[in-house]
Amino acid sequence: MDWQTPEDAVPSAFVTESNRRSITGLPPASGAWRVGDHPGDRRFQPIGELHLEHGETLPAVTIAFESWGELNADASNAVLVLHALTGDSHVIGPAGPGHPTAGWWSGLVGEGKPLDPADWYVVAPNMLGGCQGSTGPSSRFPFLTIRDQVAAQRAFADALGIDRWALVVGGSMGGMQALEWAVGSPERVDRLAVLAAPPLSSADQIALNSVQSEAIRVDPGFAGGDYYDAPDGQGPHRGLALARRMALLNYRSPTELNDRFERSWQSGLSPLGDGGLFAVESYLGFHGNKFTRRFDANSYLVLVDAMNSHDIGRGRGGTAAALGRATARALVLGIDSDRLFPVPGQQAIARYLPGNIDGDVPVVISSPFGHDAFLIEEERVGTELRRLLEL
Repeated sequence: MDWQTPEDAVPSAFVTESNRRSITGLPPASGAWRVGDHPGDRRFQPIGELHLEHGETLPAVTIAFESWGELNADASNAVLVLHALTGDSHVIGPAGPGHPTAGWWSGLVGEGKPLDPADWYVVAPNMLGGCQGSTGPSSRFPFLTIRDQVAAQRAFADALGIDRWALVVGGSMGGMQALEWAVGSPERVDRLAVLAAPPLSSADQIALNSVQSEAIRVDPGFAGGDYYDAPDGQGPHRGLALARRMALLNYRSPTELNDRFERSWQSGLSPLGDGGLFAVESYLGFHGNKFTRRFDANSYLVLVDAMNSHDIGRGRGGTAAALGRATARALVLGIDSDRLFPVPGQQAIARYLPGNIDGDVPVVISSPFGHDAFLIEEERVGTELRRLLEL
């Protein structure tokens, strides 16, 4: 549940007229990448059939991915980067054909950066159920869990010839998957970095997800999920944009929104009965509209349900017992202003994770940017990653 693109994850700012003009025209029924579209920097790895926790089988799964660097002779330098809910495999690189936005973690991956391709073979897959090249919904799709997504990633790693990751790192939903790797396949993870993620999805978080999902389902353009042939402007873009606006309120802190926007008007037209907008309303509307042009409503629903499934202790004797299985050296990082996955969740992980490099406490970054700080505060996150990689 995070923005996961550079344009959306930078500190909040007023929406200009040039911003508005950049997204004129009717939104498509789906913003998903589709077969036949320009592949951009993606590659595609078939992994065969996948049996899901709920009992269904996906007969032929493909994982879209990007990578940087070279795998060394003993395959000991591989790093798995796991994106958040609405992210994709495009970690670094410009926007262009096949990629509507530039890379989302350019401060962490690249020459001279913590994940330098001269040293590491960095791999970023688009998660199962996503809409940027990996197998995902086209109308109806089976129920997915975080464990299903990690099972697909394990098969993907097998196909690449990677038996053990030097590091598995993820933030938010990607952090849930990283934690599942460390607990479910401890023999395959040397180092672990869990950024702004919880040990389980709480009732509060499930509630927040549920209203976003309902916003999509009640849009007449959703048509029960069968909207892919709808003309531009007639898909579920209103519901998807509203879900995004709701989510954004959880990603940023009240302090940032209050300090940046105050009670400013978007234009000279008063919002006090004269049809104008407060600047913060315009900001939310702009990002909701932009989101519909790069994401898919069915994918959003499938992935939100997968997030709701997250409970590292489910069927494993509880959180403490489950985390006790992990053998990786670990970094657990939280953000003091995160109201989506607040610090007590990271404290619980750190308390029970045997290999936590900071004992029984997490690293806590002080930032005004809320949950999105794991994307925005790249230098500070990079410092902590370097510390883990040096061990």
